[in-house]
Amino acid sequence: MGSHSHGQGHYVRICVFGAGAIGGYLAVGLAAAGNEVSVIARGDHLRAIRDNGLRLIKGNEDVRYCVVATHDPSDLGPQDLVICALKAHQSWENAEKFAPLLGPETPVVTAMNGFPWWYFHRVGGPMEGRSLEAVDPGRLQWTAITPERAIGCIVEPACEVIAPGVILHRKYNRFTLGEPSGERSDRIVAVAKVLEDAGFAAPVRANIRDHVWLKLWGNASFNPISVLTLATIDRITTEPALRALCRSIMLEARAVAEHLGVSIPIWLVEKRLDAAAAMTGHKMSMLQDLERNRALEIGALVEAVQEAGRLTDVPTSSLDMVLALVRERAIHRSTGPIQVSR
Repeated sequence: MGSHSHGQGHYVRICVFGAGAIGGYLAVGLAAAGNEVSVIARGDHLRAIRDNGLRLIKGNEDVRYCVVATHDPSDLGPQDLVICALKAHQSWENAEKFAPLLGPETPVVTAMNGFPWWYFHRVGGPMEGRSLEAVDPGRLQWTAITPERAIGCIVEPACEVIAPGVILHRKYNRFTLGEPSGERSDRIVAVAKVLEDAGFAAPVRANIRDHVWLKLWGNASFNPISVLTLATIDRITTEPALRALCRSIMLEARAVAEHLGVSIPIWLVEKRLDAAAAMTGHKMSMLQDLERNRALEIGALVEAVQEAGRLTDVPTSSLDMVLALVRERAIHRSTGPIQVSR
């Protein structure tokens, strides 16, 4: 493939794999900045994007961009950059479909919540090269996408698909980036510049795993509790008994992280709870999925913390109880006939 770069390290051919709430938000920004953007989507959402473009509502802005949209990556060919904005279980299911998008040097930015499948790549020590069954059963992503391509990405924006092809952005625009090795590589500097040129904040951090855990504290607690209570995040983090349960799970996750060599100051627990409390009316992604009768992202958000706890002999009793309940909720997730998710 000939290079599609112009200028120093400037990506132009960008495929966003998974054009849901976060992927759609990214795709609109990147297209507006003049990149050649394509998206992988499916169903009504794909049809709407093909017919009417991708629409983003952000504050009092309401913009629409036409992007190439398909359900089949082999329509697109190799890209300069791939951003995976799928849910973790969808990334696993689609791991082998990434191949047509990947040129020799194509990096894959994992703009996903939860414990990343590449986590134990270049981590050093006894855990080097491991993977968690909760996140990457049979090491499918490790093998098909390969960890050498992975660039870590912590997603902060709160967005929602409010109708097919229509994304509502509520808050935040930061995507924190990091190489698994912690290096400030040429490619990560180039990716950060592409995102910044598109109006996103994209700081590069050497300690990306610290940021993974800080986000995971919230996801492992807020998400399953939202599904069990149907409550928005501000309610979950201000109602005293629910806040106490969140805190308990966060402290367990913090202990697991410490055993994996990640130390995050304990005062950040309250700060994280307070920040969540300020997001009035926001529904967690897992609750959004429950309401749409979709499979729940339990593996990478909750089961992974339990599995990492077992690897490190750290008890996770509060998380274990919530996980038992949310697994059952996932089986009976619709109010109609029972549907069992994978």
